[in-house]
Amino acid sequence: MKPTGSIAITKPAVLAEYIKLLKPELTLLSVLTAIGSTYLAMRGAFQYQFLIRTLIGTTLVGGAAGALNQYFERHYDAQMKRTEHRPLPAGLIASPKALLVGLVLAVTGIGYLFIAANAAAGTLAVLTLVSYLWIYTPLKRRTPFATVIGGIPGAIPPLIGWTVVRGTISMEAWSLFFILFFWQMPHFLSLGWMYRKDYARAGYKLLMVVDSTGDITSRQILVYCCALVPASLMPALIGVTGYVYFAGVLLLSLSFLLTGILFYREHSARAARAIFYFSLLYLSILFMLLMLA
Repeated sequence: MKPTGSIAITKPAVLAEYIKLLKPELTLLSVLTAIGSTYLAMRGAFQYQFLIRTLIGTTLVGGAAGALNQYFERHYDAQMKRTEHRPLPAGLIASPKALLVGLVLAVTGIGYLFIAANAAAGTLAVLTLVSYLWIYTPLKRRTPFATVIGGIPGAIPPLIGWTVVRGTISMEAWSLFFILFFWQMPHFLSLGWMYRKDYARAGYKLLMVVDSTGDITSRQILVYCCALVPASLMPALIGVTGYVYFAGVLLLSLSFLLTGILFYREHSARAARAIFYFSLLYLSILFMLLMLA
C-alpha cells in the first residue's frame, strides 16, 4: 500500500475517493437495470414510489458491494496498473473505514428493501452480496469458471427491481435476468482480455489469463453472443413487448454478434475493445427499447 505521507487532502477530494470506493460505474449500471425492470413491472399502474424504493435500495446495496469488494481485494488491486490508484491501494482511505462503509451500506440497503419493499427484494439483495463477495470474489484466484459464477450476482438487479413491484419472480423477470447474464460474459471477457497481463500479475486464474492464445476466450465470447440473440428476444416472445422491440433488439443483438465474430477471427486488443464499448451501447439501447415498447 502506498503511504500518503504528509500530503493534505481536501474535503472534496476525500468525498471523491469515497465515491470511487463504491465503484460508481458498476453501481450505476446495476441501478439502471433494476429501475428499468421496475418500470416494466408497473405496466398499467405507474407509481413513482416503486422507482424510488428501487433506486435507494439498489444504490445502497451496489455501493456496499463495491466498497467491500475493494476492501477484500485491496492487496491485489495494488499489483495491477488498472487498479493501483483506487482509494485503498493508494492509501487515501484506511482499510477499516472502507470496511465500515461497506458494512453500513449493506445492512442499510438490505434492511431498507425488506422494510420499504418486501422480503423477496431483500432476500435477492442478500443473495447478490453473498454470491458476489464470498463466492465469486475468492473464486477469481482459483478457477476460470469464476466468470460464469460472477454473472449471477451481476444479473440479479433486474429481479430486485421486478420484485419491488410484484413481490414474486415471474417469467418476465427471468427474461431480463438471462439477457443481463449472457450480456455480461462478452462484456467482462473482452475487458479481461485487454487487461490480462494485469490480472496475471495479481495472481488471478481467470480464463483470459490461463488462455494465452485467446482461442478459448474467443469461443466463449462467440457462444455467449449467440445465446444473447434468443435471450434478448424473450420479452417479445412472452408478450412483454411488441414488434418494435423485437425488430430493434434483433438488429442490435446481431450487430453485437458481429463484434464477437471479429474477436473470434483475430483475438486482438482492437477487437476486444470493440466488444467492450459496443456492449455498453447495447445495454443502453436495449433497455430504452424495453421501456418504450
